[in-house]
Amino acid sequence: MENATSLSQPYPGGVPPRESAISAVSWAAVIAGAVIAAALSLALFAGGTGLGFLSVSPWSGEGATAPAIGIGLIVWMLATQIVAYGIGGYVAGRLRTKWVDVHSDEVYFRDTAHGFLVWALSAVVSAVLLGASIATLASGVAKAGAAVAAGAGTAATAAAAAAGGSDGMAQMQGYFSDALLRSERPDAGADRNGARVEVGRIMAMSAARGSMTGEDRDYVVKVVAAQTGMEPAAAQRRVEQAVQNMKQAADDARQKAKEAADQARKAAAAFALWGFASMLIGAFVASLAATWGGRRRDAVRLP
Repeated sequence: MENATSLSQPYPGGVPPRESAISAVSWAAVIAGAVIAAALSLALFAGGTGLGFLSVSPWSGEGATAPAIGIGLIVWMLATQIVAYGIGGYVAGRLRTKWVDVHSDEVYFRDTAHGFLVWALSAVVSAVLLGASIATLASGVAKAGAAVAAGAGTAATAAAAAAGGSDGMAQMQGYFSDALLRSERPDAGADRNGARVEVGRIMAMSAARGSMTGEDRDYVVKVVAAQTGMEPAAAQRRVEQAVQNMKQAADDARQKAKEAADQARKAAAAFALWGFASMLIGAFVASLAATWGGRRRDAVRLP
């Protein structure tokens, strides 16, 4: 009979506990902690930026090395998360509403949740502000790109300009002008500097294309033979060697560019992973500090 009565009355004494009329989340404390964490993060970021500029130098052999700067950046990023979110979580724990008639385990969970909310709110606000900054930057880059494209005129012109640097347009125009005025028999007494410039433009266009056309090759062989007095066969071998060296130089440049891009990719991946780890540490520190702040608040007794 006693067991039946206990089953029919799940609450002690048959009276259900009184539900609180207010939310368990003290949003004022959470917002205050998030604002403090964001402000401290900004201050520490400014301080770290200043220290970073002091550690580098444009002079050779002076200032910190690139690996040292990278390690310092990671350490400062972790320290920023620990300090900013530790203080923000602790303040939120001290400022939250005191809960009465609540089990200690529930109090611990709520304090932990308040610290996590401090971190989450600060991270979301930072992401929104960062996203707005990136959108503004992307808009500026797009406008600049449109202006450059409009000034260049066509994609081919832009490619030639990129291959020839700032004088790419002039080289392209000179190349086609030379093609119009080519002679079937280059004069050995012609201006040597003029011939060098013309051959240089042909080599530049061939480098931009990735290969030299047969017509350009035959003409360069004639020019080399006329200017040097070499036999056509010897001049052809010299031209072929020069073309081969040009291809090798272009391949080396592309290889170095790929290596630089790969190093940049690895550095960006490492920075992103360390940023992810620092955010997890910030969330943990904010949650833990909020429990400390909440316990300290509940431990204070009026005299």
